[in-house]
Amino acid sequence: MKLKRLLIGLLLFCTGGTAAVSAQSADDRRFQISKNLDILNSIFKELDLFYVDTLNAQKMIEEGIEGMLSLTDPYTEYYPSEEVSSLKEMITGKYAGIGATIRYYERMDRIAVMEPIEGMPAAEAGVKAGDIILSVGGKDMTRGTMKPQEFSSKVSEALRGEPGTSFVLKVQRPTLGDSTVLEIPITRRSIRQNPVPYYGMVSDSIGYMVLTSFTDNCAKDMKKAFIELKQQGAASLVIDLRDNGGGSLQEAVEIVNFFVPKGQEIVVTKGKLQQAQGSFATQNEPIDTEIPIAVLVNGGTASASEITSGALQDLDRAVVVGGRTYGKGLVQTTRALPYDGTLKVTTSKYYIPSGRCIQAIDYAKKNADGSAARIPDSLTTVFHTAAGREVRDGGGIRPDIEVKEEKLPNILFYLVNEDLIFDYATRYCLEHPQVSSVGDIVLTDEEYAAFKELVKSRKFTYDRQSEKMLKSLKEMAEFEGYMEEAAEEFKALEQKLNHNLDRDLDFFARPIRNQLEQEIATRYFYQRGAAMQRLRDDKALEQAIEVLSQPERYRKLLSAPER
Repeated sequence: MKLKRLLIGLLLFCTGGTAAVSAQSADDRRFQISKNLDILNSIFKELDLFYVDTLNAQKMIEEGIEGMLSLTDPYTEYYPSEEVSSLKEMITGKYAGIGATIRYYERMDRIAVMEPIEGMPAAEAGVKAGDIILSVGGKDMTRGTMKPQEFSSKVSEALRGEPGTSFVLKVQRPTLGDSTVLEIPITRRSIRQNPVPYYGMVSDSIGYMVLTSFTDNCAKDMKKAFIELKQQGAASLVIDLRDNGGGSLQEAVEIVNFFVPKGQEIVVTKGKLQQAQGSFATQNEPIDTEIPIAVLVNGGTASASEITSGALQDLDRAVVVGGRTYGKGLVQTTRALPYDGTLKVTTSKYYIPSGRCIQAIDYAKKNADGSAARIPDSLTTVFHTAAGREVRDGGGIRPDIEVKEEKLPNILFYLVNEDLIFDYATRYCLEHPQVSSVGDIVLTDEEYAAFKELVKSRKFTYDRQSEKMLKSLKEMAEFEGYMEEAAEEFKALEQKLNHNLDRDLDFFARPIRNQLEQEIATRYFYQRGAAMQRLRDDKALEQAIEVLSQPERYRKLLSAPER
């Protein structure tokens, strides 16, 4: 009995000691926080008072905030009051304005309309891609001393406003001759980008739909598309989540619910605070728990897109096709700040049905160059799907059928960045006032030759990586004393890698033509046309159609491996 009391006493002593240490540790942390905030406040006051030049207080504090947040992750961000509307737009997909994307157009030093949104005021009023904005409501839209990004923001703000308000948009429109100036009356209204820009049948029995973002109510758009596809005879389904950066976790759960029974747990969130813990299960009766599904993913598939594709994979409800996803297993919430600011902060990690978290980057660990460390595959853990298939955490969702994406050539980036793709599409539309279908948009050799002439007429040059690498190699060979012996080889290699624009435009003609045809399709048929154009030469879609057309192979992919 004495021994028992002694053990209990020791246990209480140790527990009390641990609690005391824990309380002391918490007190120390609170003291350190209070102390350093006082130091920071004092430093700024002293600088503001004594520094030789007048400080830009707002800029200094904003950059201080950015520096502080840079030690967390890229998703934890501060939005001052003037930027909160852009955060709300990102979350909801809604804003009030004319419904058009705009961008700084360097050749004219103006803002150009890149794309009116189908069915929105700009498109209905006759605004076209390629129009150069001259004034908004009588206010001249010139850049002055503003940076291009600031200039774009200024014009964007002018175009937005209360629904129902009207103004005159003055634009300069390219024509086959020179150009013409138009004054277009427009009435603003609430704008919502359609997260399902295209859905349709890709074979007699296979339906296809693309989801571009997980904004508020996107599940309703998906449900409408899915039901219509079933009515058109879809006996199996392709869901395209490529380059979908995610959004609402709740919308992801609701979309998964279309295909799995009510009451199925889809996501568990775990964080430091109790309010960051949560479990999200399906709440409704499903639409179809039997229809075969293939989900298309790639490196741009992230966040809520990974919840959707990962949950369907974990529940053996869909075959995932494409490339490994981004690997964002973090959840953000918004916190109100003084003076109408907002902090978007990462509060938890999410775990999908198998129990895995697919977060690819450990932001708490840094590489030698200061970048965040990616979790190596060797340190990932095996989990199992409902049927017993092996899946892994970390590093995103690994597809069941891998399809390697073709790397886009360097030259294409520069052609897009210097508006040559955009300008040729504008010219094409002037020469072809009407196109009956996306299928009719196929550039002839003569039309591609005309594009090449446009490129050469602009004195186009671009930064080729091979030249950079060769230069670095020569410098290293010089440094290490090999240059004299290898001089002839370097000379021959330089001749082989000689900049030849004609050769590059011909060698990379296929991806360049694809980009041109996609831009042109957008001009006539908006985002719907762009989506349809991308499907015309789509290896991942071909693989999805192939597996959905082979029921036995589909079932085998979703079954536990034979032992």
